[in-house]
Amino acid sequence: SGLLCLIVIVSCSDSPTDPADNNQENTVSDIDGNVYKTVTIGTQVWMAENLKVTHYSNGDLIPNVTGYSQWSNLTTGALCSYDNNDVNIATYGLLYNCYAVNDSRGIAPAGWRVPSDEEWKELEMYLGMSQSDADVSGDWRYRGMGWRGTDEGGKLKETGTTHWNSPNFGANNTSGFTALPGGSRYFDGTFYSMCLYGYWWSSTESSSDYAWYRSLGYDYSRVYRDDKYKQYGFSVRLVRD
Repeated sequence: SGLLCLIVIVSCSDSPTDPADNNQENTVSDIDGNVYKTVTIGTQVWMAENLKVTHYSNGDLIPNVTGYSQWSNLTTGALCSYDNNDVNIATYGLLYNCYAVNDSRGIAPAGWRVPSDEEWKELEMYLGMSQSDADVSGDWRYRGMGWRGTDEGGKLKETGTTHWNSPNFGANNTSGFTALPGGSRYFDGTFYSMCLYGYWWSSTESSSDYAWYRSLGYDYSRVYRDDKYKQYGFSVRLVRD
């Protein structure tokens, strides 16, 4: 008589996993040596953390401007930490004016770039937003205008209230983007909205003085789109070429 051996090969591909875990890819480093997680969403690869680089790609320093009036008068690139408190950098990254974002020396490592307005729309539509909603823009003077889509913002936001204020409405981070509420710097140099809202530049100008951006809020599951003065200080995410 012989011994019959049955070998069963089990595939792990059917095991339940967190959708965000499936999306994680490698990392990317900037010129300062900071290492960022990345995530694949649709056909795009995004940084899953806010940028905190302090040099342009050629090695030139991006000025850290702390003074309020000095910040408001800038027409060249600058950065700062929220509230000029460097403790905030590790979690929330740095805030950049749009002059730094679009400086010809570049703030992205090779193979990466600041996303255009259209690339933000591509992300939003992959997550379920319609083209007509994606094209809507808002006006900060009228609450509710500019908040587009349904739950796409919730898919982008980090879950819980460790960094986001309660209720962090609709946040499930199924995309793995892990958006954080890094706040912003107003064009007059004042700071506002950390833990309440996150703001991210696009590279697309709407005029010589304005550029498009996105915002996510603790009280919305949707995504806000508008344009602002280039003097504003917003967070930056990069997308791979």
